[in-house]
Amino acid sequence: MSPSSETAHGKRLVIVESPAKAKTIKGYLGPGYIVEASVGHIRDLPGTAAEVPDEYTGEVRRLGVDVDHDFAPIYVVNPDKRSQVTKLKSLLKESDELFLATDEDREGEAIAWHLQEVLKPKVPVHRMVFHEITKDAIQEAVRNPRHLNKRLVDAQETRRILDRLYGYEVSPVLWKKVMPKLSAGRVQSVATRLVVERERERIAFTSASYWDLVGTFGTGRTTADAANPESFGARLVSVDGKRVATGRDFGPDGRLKSAATTLHLDEQAARTLAAALQQTAFSVRSVESKPYRRSPYAPFRTTTLQQEASRKLGFGAKRTMQVAQKLYENGFITYMRTDSTTLSETAITAARAQVTQLYGADYLPSAPRTYASKVKNAQEAHEAIRPSGDRFRTPAETGLGGDDFRLYELIWMRTVASQMKDAVGQSVTVRVGGRSADGRDAEFSASGKIITFHGFLKAYVEGADDPNAELDDRERRLPQVTEGDPLAAEKLTPEGHATKPPARYTEASLVKELEDREIGRPSTYASIIDTIINRKYVFKKGTALVPSFLSFAVVNLLEKHFGRLVDYDFTAKMEDDLDRIAAGQAESVPWLKRFYFGADAAGGAAVGAVGPAADAGNGDGDHLGGLKELVTDLGAIDAREISSFPVGGGVVLRVGRYGPYVERPAAVEGETGQRADVPEDLPPDELTVELAEELFAKPSGERELGTDPVSGNPLVAKDGRYGPYVTEVLPEGTPKTGKNAVKPRTASLFKSMDLDTVTLEDALKLLSLPRVVGADAEGNEITAQNGRYGPYLKRGTDSRSLTSEDQLFSITLDEALAVYAQPKARGRAAAAPPLKELGNDPVSERPVVVKDGRFGPYVTDGETNATLRKDDEVETITPERAYELLAEKRARGPVKKTAKKAPAKKTTTTAKKATATKTAAAKTAARKTVAKKTTTVKKTAAKKTTAKAAAGEKSAAADGGSEES
Repeated sequence: MSPSSETAHGKRLVIVESPAKAKTIKGYLGPGYIVEASVGHIRDLPGTAAEVPDEYTGEVRRLGVDVDHDFAPIYVVNPDKRSQVTKLKSLLKESDELFLATDEDREGEAIAWHLQEVLKPKVPVHRMVFHEITKDAIQEAVRNPRHLNKRLVDAQETRRILDRLYGYEVSPVLWKKVMPKLSAGRVQSVATRLVVERERERIAFTSASYWDLVGTFGTGRTTADAANPESFGARLVSVDGKRVATGRDFGPDGRLKSAATTLHLDEQAARTLAAALQQTAFSVRSVESKPYRRSPYAPFRTTTLQQEASRKLGFGAKRTMQVAQKLYENGFITYMRTDSTTLSETAITAARAQVTQLYGADYLPSAPRTYASKVKNAQEAHEAIRPSGDRFRTPAETGLGGDDFRLYELIWMRTVASQMKDAVGQSVTVRVGGRSADGRDAEFSASGKIITFHGFLKAYVEGADDPNAELDDRERRLPQVTEGDPLAAEKLTPEGHATKPPARYTEASLVKELEDREIGRPSTYASIIDTIINRKYVFKKGTALVPSFLSFAVVNLLEKHFGRLVDYDFTAKMEDDLDRIAAGQAESVPWLKRFYFGADAAGGAAVGAVGPAADAGNGDGDHLGGLKELVTDLGAIDAREISSFPVGGGVVLRVGRYGPYVERPAAVEGETGQRADVPEDLPPDELTVELAEELFAKPSGERELGTDPVSGNPLVAKDGRYGPYVTEVLPEGTPKTGKNAVKPRTASLFKSMDLDTVTLEDALKLLSLPRVVGADAEGNEITAQNGRYGPYLKRGTDSRSLTSEDQLFSITLDEALAVYAQPKARGRAAAAPPLKELGNDPVSERPVVVKDGRFGPYVTDGETNATLRKDDEVETITPERAYELLAEKRARGPVKKTAKKAPAKKTTTTAKKATATKTAAAKTAARKTVAKKTTTVKKTAAKKTTAKAAAGEKSAAADGGSEES
């Protein structure tokens, strides 16, 4: 079969996932092909109860899976894809063959299967697969299609059902015991636990102080050059044969691990030793030289691309995958979701040709390099991520810009470097010794590295997660010395150090940790990290991932009562089982039965069947133990206990439904204790007893102002997330949810007011807003209101700004009418002075300043504006960071605006009359239609309301229940 004209084979419909992919592929096929996008999944498990067909009730309707009938999934066409399905069916009617050209992985195979099930084609169906979008690859895929791989489809379906059961069963437990609208997921919960455990280590960490000496030693030579320096630095390593303690010799408790074999120097001891060595005659005690060799890094797979893009480009995992998807769909790189480091023969040939062309034959190894995948169950049918085609385009030849260019360049450099020679050189260690004035023997050590042939390092050097780590291409040259050479100590400096707590995870290091532990699939890590950030389990501080106090409560509950579900080994074993199902070595339904109902359901011994849910959740033996039982018996879960964490000194941190707070009981029994809100963006390891005392001491936590004379409810002043405000305290028992829910009146303080001095009178005035000023001549009501951008008048849809907040209470109707009598100001107010000046931009050569805008601070050079990111602060932003933000904004280009169509000109009076007549008729018909439809709408309203009630919570569970592909 070959790509050919419509006359030979009739019309062929090719379906891909995205419009961008469709556009690229369409250009490579002949006129007999129609290329259309499904726009992702067209069918899935229902997201809300409203989407479930009426014949399903009870648990099936709630879960979207019939657990009592072999876990049969209930699939529905996504509401937002119905029009696209209609379009595809219409195109299929006009076609003689159907090619399903979705991605060649589990997710892509599942999309293809769903398309076939929904479209029900009566024409021949072919599965068209390719790893890159080039003309040759697409035409080869058309010539050699295959059948749908049902085994891949079944494996993806098992994962989907598993994640649905996990998310929809565990998430409601979090709603009941921690906070509404939380989500749990097979991989997201484990990823959150990793971040929380690292923070626990930081909280428990005790820093240790230690000292050593750094010496600068001269050779005494008068002539020196870069290859043979006159002096060099060395660090103290031993005293009287006993090794000087360094950071790795201390435990997390701050204690020395082995005092018998290591010497712990404090500041006084280090300074005393330095003084005793001032007149010492030093000499070279040993010179050890070893050959240095470094081999190229393997080509990128999904996770290594995410890690390196984070280190080198500052991209998050999600941003990396979005850019990579765009590059793939536009034919610049091969498929970006892959576990493989394999390169095809075509790619190896292209890379080797480019090595010779750009670096010369000396950098080309005699035989091609091959890389074995280190990933368990890697899909070797895929290639590594590389530039597409049989000839690699250099970055300059692509015409790309911005993020696209930077990521393509990274992939291109890594691929080319993977086919280059090793870097070689020499590593040298020099030991320097001498005896102090008080008779102690001190030994210093220096290490150096000389690269004699850079090999692949000419093209690419891998980044490091540790900002202090030395990169592979860095040289450290030492003088050419031999054993016994005399040396003079030019300088001896005592240096103090302190051990540091383990570094928080970054996106790059979390991806690496998940992959090393074999948790989940690498292709889903970007979406997992995005989920835990969006769910506010984790927030970013710079590049570090910081767990919220909320995540501590969630992980605490899961560890204590669903221990196996967040156990690292359990999750990895589940991954093995799912891969065995994909390979046809295990069956899906018996496995799901054991996971959901326990081992008894699958004919095996029950695991954790005796005892409460907490015991079952943490039982030993088989790693599958009955999810249904765990979520049924919730009596052992104390909601207050799992959300409480001791800080010290009687202070307890609690995670409440409205955020974290610290609490301390009263010193005298019967009196009210202290409570203070904790900032949601406070890193947990920074909450100390001292900080808690500061929070307690803040007078702006909550202050009672008095009683509202009308309602009788107490009025209080508080400091909230969006600033200070006053509110009323409703009586106990007042319904807070449902149709009869009552919301307390709330009003923000004026800018001129202070939380600590606001009075009851002020509060009553604030709560009286909006104030009715009066009505104009036509009877339109005018009100005075306080809004996000300040005080204003409102008449219908016409708003006018007021000059001061006091006018809200003082402006009269005549004054308000005078304001409306003035033409509405369309121009801008006088520009405020810049918040900071940052010098001239290197591209536009115009001055860059920081300004305060409607949506927050931004940098501008007068031509391009770029909003500051979440981690950028006006006070600390550097010129370089500002230039980077402007460069990124320029690369994205201007926002495209849809041009408005000019109204058609009417040529004659007759035409106007005809139009008027038609319009009147149309309006009459519309009124009749609306009248008819009203009845139908009323009938269905009850159903829709019921569905909406469950939708919010179900969507939270859905986020935790769809993790894998």
